[in-house]
Amino acid sequence: MIEISHLVKKYGDNYALDDISFTVQKGEIVGFLGPNGAGKTTTLNILTGYLSATSGSAKIDGIDILENPMEAKKHIGFLPEHPPLYLDMTVKEYLKFVFDLKKCTLNRTKHLAEICGILKIDDVYTRPISHLSKGYRQRVGIAQALIGNPDILIFDEPTVGLDPKQIIEIRNLITGLGRKHTIILSSHILSEVQSVCDRIVIINKGRILADAKKDQLEVFTGARKLIAKITGDKKEVLSLINSIYGVTRSECLDEADGDAFSYLIETQSDVDVRKMLFTKISQKGLFMVGLEPEGASLEDVFITLVNKNEPYKPPVEEDEPADESAQESEAVSEDKNENEGGNA
Repeated sequence: MIEISHLVKKYGDNYALDDISFTVQKGEIVGFLGPNGAGKTTTLNILTGYLSATSGSAKIDGIDILENPMEAKKHIGFLPEHPPLYLDMTVKEYLKFVFDLKKCTLNRTKHLAEICGILKIDDVYTRPISHLSKGYRQRVGIAQALIGNPDILIFDEPTVGLDPKQIIEIRNLITGLGRKHTIILSSHILSEVQSVCDRIVIINKGRILADAKKDQLEVFTGARKLIAKITGDKKEVLSLINSIYGVTRSECLDEADGDAFSYLIETQSDVDVRKMLFTKISQKGLFMVGLEPEGASLEDVFITLVNKNEPYKPPVEEDEPADESAQESEAVSEDKNENEGGNA
């Protein structure tokens, strides 16, 4: 559905995008993440035809957006970080304007009524956009993206500036839209991306750091997590857990299930400790009443990858002596001042 191949965007000698490639299949909801200045918005602007690329290609349903932008854009609905709204128009006037601008051939009255029903903006349909709350303006922005029933929806920070209730409403809306559309979602709210998206792409400094299903993210942290419920003395159980090869950290969560407590167990990603854990627990006459994997949080993965990608900066010595050339320069300057003072 979407194919980005060896995409490069340069500004002078600086790379905003440095040879990135990834694809999005039909029906996927993909989270596109990265810190500020990572290249997210640049990628989305190229993908939607707002920017040209230095090299590489971006294809929408097999159509190169750089070679045939008008045809490719027919398949895209785009909500930029700042919705392109005309505040002096009513919602009705604005959506009709966008409908005509997109040269949509559907029945206008019926189509706009369907979109307003989905976005729940019927009650503000005749009100000026300038009179709407931030949440309703976001809904109108999404509404313009839906006009023409595009196959692909691209949302750049769709919940920025919204209150918690509005965020939940927009999140649920995007989940519903994902049943009929392919979606790329860029957001700084990691919990939102993890709850809504099927797959995560993380970018930093113009390069792809990770591209995986959200249930496969733990491979990027270099660790696995388990939650075990075990009977017995806490100190004894923790000592037993820590003695197992591959365990890197353990912690009692103080969550009781009868006479058993919950323990968070972190292990090396390439070591499966479960069999040894069962064996040692039974040898001590204890009981394990529960064991389940604890998926890596998106925040853990994001921080791990971004920190690894940061350039190394050596520490600066506080009392570092000046170099010889600097010392010579200071000596010359002092001699010059003394001579000038003597001449005076």
